[in-house]
Amino acid sequence: MLLAALEDLSQEQLKRFRHKLRDAPMDGRSIPWGRLERADAVDLTEQLTHFYGPEPALDVARKTLKKADVRDVAARLKAQRLHRLGSSSSALLSLSEYKKKYREHVLRQHAKVKERNARSVKINKRFTKLLIAPGGAALEDEALRPAEEPEPEPERARRSDTRTFNRLFRRDEEGQRPLTVVLQGPAGIGKTMAAKKILYDWAAGKLYQGQVDFAFFMPCGELLERPGTRSLADLILDQCSDRCAPVRQMLAQQQRLLFILDGADELPAPGSPEAEPCTDPFQAASGAQVLGGLLSKTLLPSALLLVTTRAAAPERLQGRLCSPQCAEVCGFSDKDKKKYFYKFFQDEWRAKRAYRFVKENETLFALCFVPFVCWIVCTVLRQQLQLGRDLSRTSKTTTSVYLLFIASVLGSAGADGTRVQEELRKLCRLAREGVLRHQAQFTEQDLERLQLRGSKVQTPFLNKKELPGVLETEVTYQFIDQSFQEFLAALSYLLEDKGASGAPTGSVGTLLHKDAELRGHLALTTRFLFGLLSAERMRDIERHFGCVVTEHVKQEVLRWVQGQGCSRMTSDGKEEAEGLEDVVEPEEEEEEETNSGLELLYCLYETQEDAFVRQALLSLPELLLERVCFSRMDMGVLSYCVRCCPAGQALKLVSCRLVATQEKKKKSLMKRLQGGSRSTKKKLPVSLLRPLCEAMTDQQCGLSSLTLSHCKLPDPVCQDLSEAVRAAPALRELGLLHNQLSETGLRVLSEGLAWPQCRVQTLRVQLPGLQGALQYLVGLLQQSSTLTTLDLNGCQLSDPMVTYLCAVLQHPRCSLQTLSLASVELSEQSLQELRAVKTAKPDLVILHPALDSSLKPLEGFTSVL
Repeated sequence: MLLAALEDLSQEQLKRFRHKLRDAPMDGRSIPWGRLERADAVDLTEQLTHFYGPEPALDVARKTLKKADVRDVAARLKAQRLHRLGSSSSALLSLSEYKKKYREHVLRQHAKVKERNARSVKINKRFTKLLIAPGGAALEDEALRPAEEPEPEPERARRSDTRTFNRLFRRDEEGQRPLTVVLQGPAGIGKTMAAKKILYDWAAGKLYQGQVDFAFFMPCGELLERPGTRSLADLILDQCSDRCAPVRQMLAQQQRLLFILDGADELPAPGSPEAEPCTDPFQAASGAQVLGGLLSKTLLPSALLLVTTRAAAPERLQGRLCSPQCAEVCGFSDKDKKKYFYKFFQDEWRAKRAYRFVKENETLFALCFVPFVCWIVCTVLRQQLQLGRDLSRTSKTTTSVYLLFIASVLGSAGADGTRVQEELRKLCRLAREGVLRHQAQFTEQDLERLQLRGSKVQTPFLNKKELPGVLETEVTYQFIDQSFQEFLAALSYLLEDKGASGAPTGSVGTLLHKDAELRGHLALTTRFLFGLLSAERMRDIERHFGCVVTEHVKQEVLRWVQGQGCSRMTSDGKEEAEGLEDVVEPEEEEEEETNSGLELLYCLYETQEDAFVRQALLSLPELLLERVCFSRMDMGVLSYCVRCCPAGQALKLVSCRLVATQEKKKKSLMKRLQGGSRSTKKKLPVSLLRPLCEAMTDQQCGLSSLTLSHCKLPDPVCQDLSEAVRAAPALRELGLLHNQLSETGLRVLSEGLAWPQCRVQTLRVQLPGLQGALQYLVGLLQQSSTLTTLDLNGCQLSDPMVTYLCAVLQHPRCSLQTLSLASVELSEQSLQELRAVKTAKPDLVILHPALDSSLKPLEGFTSVL
């Protein structure tokens, strides 16, 4: 068309066309005059198509013809192009016209989502609101906040409605809007579904009005595994209704673009050659380079980014993200769990029966806060209801729920059971290969190699994706959920026959040592492996797969845990011996220790085998968790491990949040109209410590030492702790260090410590600035018959308080043997009173430099305590 149009021009018209073409650059780019000066129609056609591309070249030529006053040829070229492309083409639409067209296209494309069993459902009918809370960035600020500064009310988790999604990119107090928002959360929590709902709601005109003109969904895992190179412009065109979208005009207003990067934790670590970020949106590069350019803002620095990532992965992205605003996807509230059941079953009788069954199983109901677990539970219960079976199976862990899903597939195989068992073994092998190679997409050749093409397990466990290729459609497969791939990979270690041909290389030890800190992409696989090692789960595997599961895997895992404990003790001892000469970044060290420590407890929790957990914890005499913003599930995991801990176990929680982030509840119309003091009364935070306190009172619990440091203990937490110390059978030592206790909280704690059945012998308290409340601790000395050591280092004691302390110490019922005031500033009057106490009670040890000059290095005593 272009050649025909230019050949119709006279020599004079062609000359004017060449001059206007030189003077009318497109997007700041124009063909050099040296290439145009003597060009004929053929040369001009080649130059235009080579320099601008075929479709844009037609636009440039048509506009230049009009400027050269050859309007008849320009009109004919436009008519020919419209006729070729059809009336629905967007090639000649203006940018504003194309916005509407693109939104309509997104609404059609994303109106339905595929469930994990490949069934399509309408997104508006299936999407159930999720709780979204601000990220944990504020926790670091709290640890640095002065002790006397009042604690702000924690921001609550909000249900993911339109207002919540709009708040993700809200401006801060200084009027700055974040350009990058990170949605983080564990596998299966609903991050991808939330991201797709955001895209759909934007297209429906509900989100980011006046801010975003075009939004694009980028599935990172899929783009990373796509062969060849493509530019960002190509990726954008892939999401448009045709290849004629005005991409250049879109990119020219980058501040009005939103890119949703789903699964960014799949990107290779920064610094590797394949992760070198791209800088030109029209440059063909690998998927990792294009996505890396978007993340690091070297590509379209003004564009908005919404990034989803697993909860353990933001550290991997920190090096490339630019001032991200974090939010955590917390799953379903109890109210939304019920809504999900009714949406899933679409039959009130079955939904009610299934929901009642799950609600009565407290542990299973708690697990259903994870949408993927909720989907598996509903799927299994629907099958059981259709078969008329009794809903009597119960599960306590994610591992057992996933295994229940496997059992339901095998149970429905009927006469093909043996064949399905063998196919599942091969599927587990495929999952394991993918996990070890960091591969989530599989080709048809991968399935054929393991004889899985057209198998019975393909449909329930694998999703098929068809992508447009250069010559033909590319077909790929991926597991129904990434967490399920990791579960099957863990299962492969128990199903694999020794010496089986084609079996993946590497033992359980190889898996564990590849990710010794439990922080990488193998962490969830490791957790599932622990869950499958319980005696009950191993019996289930033997029953479902008709095989004998040997104990060697379990023993190998136990040895690994014991090795973890020994290595930590060795490294700790080495640091103490060397005096911490090497300067390290404290935040980085704390974060690493936090993740690995809590993740190891999650692994032990998955086993649900008390004897195994107790044996494993023998090698970890001290459990240290730092800077953890505890969720209910985190605390449930810790509580279970504490209930199983052996005698002599110590637990330290440092700079941890022990109150729940509350869901914001809307007031009813009547309450809003009534107003009054009740509606404005500040609601107390909810204590998360109760499950731990209940675990401490279990007669099998061997926890002997508990230290809470910089944890901020509001009154509800103090109440739970007070009840725990009254009945904890093994607790002998309690440390409360810089916790900003209120006077009421300390009084409640003192009541518990004074209880006749309390067995705490050593109490360490550091409460600077809370002198008046210390009277409760001093008073309990004459009430407690077991308390023998009191460490008040770091406290401030006024003269009247020391006078009261001395009077209590000389009371006949006071059993105290050691009082440490090593770093307490005392007046001469107070020192004289304490000397008088030592004279009256010579067996009482009072540690203070002014009272005993022979005790110069008092740090030894402090460290022992």
